[in-house]
Amino acid sequence: MALTRLFVHGELRPGLSLQLDPEQARYLGRVLRLRPGESLLVFNGECGEFAAVIDSLGKSTATVTIGAAQGSRTESPLRVHLVQGVSRGERMDIVVQKATELGVKRITPVLTEFGVVKLAGERADQRRDHWQKIANSAAEQCGRIRPPLIDVAVPLKSWFGNKTKDADVDLILQPGAPTAMTALAAPRTKVCLLIGPEGGFSAVEYDDAALSGFTAVSLGPRVLRTETAALTAIAIAEALWGDLGPN
Repeated sequence: MALTRLFVHGELRPGLSLQLDPEQARYLGRVLRLRPGESLLVFNGECGEFAAVIDSLGKSTATVTIGAAQGSRTESPLRVHLVQGVSRGERMDIVVQKATELGVKRITPVLTEFGVVKLAGERADQRRDHWQKIANSAAEQCGRIRPPLIDVAVPLKSWFGNKTKDADVDLILQPGAPTAMTALAAPRTKVCLLIGPEGGFSAVEYDDAALSGFTAVSLGPRVLRTETAALTAIAIAEALWGDLGPN
């Protein structure tokens, strides 16, 4: 049986005693029914993964002692930055969860002309925290040691204006584009994927993307839902250039 994995905050080093948050304590005790003396794995997204042993476990409190560092090879050598048009309902949650499992390094939610979700101020911060929590949980499940960074949602035009040229290739999905994603040459280390929301991008947004250096690519003859398109594009990138392929 695989050991339980927990994303934790704070320093990790052998011999350190660490207090878990109340939600994690309840999860260990009430859901998993673990007991003091049992083992698990912990990681903080910064310094790898460590063995740990439960020292004490109450209704809403738990402490663990950190053990030896563990080797891990679950992070893809390809850095995928997903810039995702915010969609409504559970679609964005699904994208964040599955993109984490597929190895994405960063997710930037963007607000677009045809998007129906409006986020600003405190609500935008709350959604960012919600999505980061989903990413952290997905990393616990899939074995990753570095959950992706989730940015606060911003208007797409603002993101274009502040974009830095740090990706080897910038791609925007566009149904009917003459270039297939599978026909592209391999990037050195990083690819940026720009995916529209339910209603897609406007003509102006496609033009802005082109001016910002994005290449329009297609995934095939069918028009995919936003969450399907995002996950398909990530899987193709990881299979061609990351750690899901034969090499």
